[in-house]
Amino acid sequence: MPSLSSHHSYTTVPFAVPVETLNHLPLKTVNGKQSSATADDIVIEDVEKTNLVLRTFGSFIVDLCEQFKGGHPGSAMGMAAIGVALWKYIMKYSTENPSFNRDRFVLSNGHTSIFQYMFLHLTGYKDMAVDQLKTYHSTRTDSLCPGHPEIEHEGIEVTTGPLGQGISNAVGLAMATKHLGAVYNKPGFSLVDNMTWCMISDAYLQEGVALESIQLAGHWKLNDLTVIYDNNQVTCDGSADIANSAEDVNAKMRACGWNVIDILDGNHDVEAIVNALVAARSSKDKPTFVNVRTIIGIGSQVAGDAKAHGAALGPAVVAHVKKQNGMNPEEHFVISDEVYAFFRETKSRGRQLEKDWMSSCQRSPTTPTATRKSAGLVYNPLAAKLPNLMVETADLSPSVNMAWKGNVDFQNPDFRSAYGLNGDYTGRYIHWGICEHAMASISNGLAAFGKGTILPITSIFFMFYIYAAPGLRMGALQHLQTIHIATHHSIGTGEDGPTHQPIALASLYRAMPNLLYIRPCDSEETAGAMYPSHSSRDGVQRGAYVFVEEPNADVTLIGVGAEMVFAMQTRELLASKYNIRARVVSFPCQRLFEAQPVEYKREVLQYRSNAPRVVIEAYAVNGWERYADAGISMSSFGKSLPGAAAYKHFRFDEESIAPKVVELVEEVRREGVGCLRGEFRDLNGGMK
Repeated sequence: MPSLSSHHSYTTVPFAVPVETLNHLPLKTVNGKQSSATADDIVIEDVEKTNLVLRTFGSFIVDLCEQFKGGHPGSAMGMAAIGVALWKYIMKYSTENPSFNRDRFVLSNGHTSIFQYMFLHLTGYKDMAVDQLKTYHSTRTDSLCPGHPEIEHEGIEVTTGPLGQGISNAVGLAMATKHLGAVYNKPGFSLVDNMTWCMISDAYLQEGVALESIQLAGHWKLNDLTVIYDNNQVTCDGSADIANSAEDVNAKMRACGWNVIDILDGNHDVEAIVNALVAARSSKDKPTFVNVRTIIGIGSQVAGDAKAHGAALGPAVVAHVKKQNGMNPEEHFVISDEVYAFFRETKSRGRQLEKDWMSSCQRSPTTPTATRKSAGLVYNPLAAKLPNLMVETADLSPSVNMAWKGNVDFQNPDFRSAYGLNGDYTGRYIHWGICEHAMASISNGLAAFGKGTILPITSIFFMFYIYAAPGLRMGALQHLQTIHIATHHSIGTGEDGPTHQPIALASLYRAMPNLLYIRPCDSEETAGAMYPSHSSRDGVQRGAYVFVEEPNADVTLIGVGAEMVFAMQTRELLASKYNIRARVVSFPCQRLFEAQPVEYKREVLQYRSNAPRVVIEAYAVNGWERYADAGISMSSFGKSLPGAAAYKHFRFDEESIAPKVVELVEEVRREGVGCLRGEFRDLNGGMK
């Protein structure tokens, strides 16, 4: 295949798909011309009607961006024909009820959000009226048209924006379809078999997480996934080749296990795009990559230029676009009845799709269908009772201990691993390889498929969640229900050294909205295992609780996670050697604690007592200043030593901690606890 670095390196054929695919796309004559058809009898509208829609679309887009002097008009203009193919002919959806076996659409290039909003309007989503479209880039806080698509709004599957996240979410949605179909479909009754369609642009193929997700989709043979590449070769800085000129993207996608279909005129040839997407839906064993050549800002004086990317085009250019489109430059936000009529049948088609699916559900047998893998498997109690769990790890199964007896791996059923780790699409244990970022981002897609349908649980060493942080952030932003299990979360990881010792990472996750960062102290953790009579599951759910009470205490020690053991040992030494009374608080989750009534918080931390509060945690101290007066913490990276020796080196032991606490208590006795207010004391500072 020729290089993809230029629009001009291709032969001028209408479109190219494999011959074996074309044989399954019969042609029929409609109104005197040949039109592609499928078993569903797709009939392409005549060119004049289609061109009216495309011209109207481009003119409306430039009006929207010009109104508030902002937005991303160029790509939306160039992608119009792709949108017509999807929403008019290809996608199975209902504008009135999303709760059926509908196709999913992900706009990974979320900066072109107005593209999606326009098609939601044209196809009849009730909340996406013209007045709502006109709130794009406005100051309206009730706008349904934010700068990037947001999951809260009808017709939007996932929130996209950060590059690479949307395509990763799309892989997760496609995985969910495969898994649920394998579990619930019965012979003759396909209850879950929807497609996932994902739009991307040049920038997304340069993001590492996108390639991680692409190769995983190819490995799992997710033939229910199609990625449509808006190939206009323009990025914010200019042309895409300024940083990416050597690769052949089609060859890369084939090497990752994808079908590839080329479309050379993506701005006008709706029929070619429809044929390509029909071929993609009929793919037997691979995901499909449709490489669509478009011109950004088509119809304007800046067509094909980065100037069309991320700014309003200006009154003169807007007028020029409308003249080119045969529309009146003095009229704004014009959509004719003919354009609305073009999409009108999609509403009734959606109703029929929903009706047919409900009929299949009612006729589907309810007796479970046995599979080769299911007989005799015995799951542990949690997995048996919660079949919606999908448990995942990034090449750390022996270390994170998340696999259960009898688990089935999520794999393509025809795949045979050299190591014998085979499975099928019913499997609920996912091996991600070394793809932490993709693991978190794809899990968001799994969680977004349907509320409560799948609960993804990822697991890796805590330090590697720094690679996964963008995915966790996007999951939190969307209020998606996911669980992330972080093991090896202290300097006690020992000989792995400072590269694996997560000193600062907790501060990121404690600060992240909508995410509960819990570092528990219970029977499964170090302190709980050593002091099981004190731990409390109910207490963990309140964020913090009194681990050991002490009347008239001289100091409150706040223990966190694995370092609770040092709080308890220090308490014992303070009593036996220094005659100092210490109460101990376990504090696994700051955000849960903040949600408690003020009376409870005062009871746990005793804010109004004369006893200082000292937090003990082998992390950076950031954030603890609001709860404690002083801390035994880390102000440097860790060190490559055996676990116990690493703790000893950084003075996390009762013999080192107790004298520091004694000095603090004695100062408070002399000068009063007010001497500490506003002056947080780092009792372990300077240690490296």
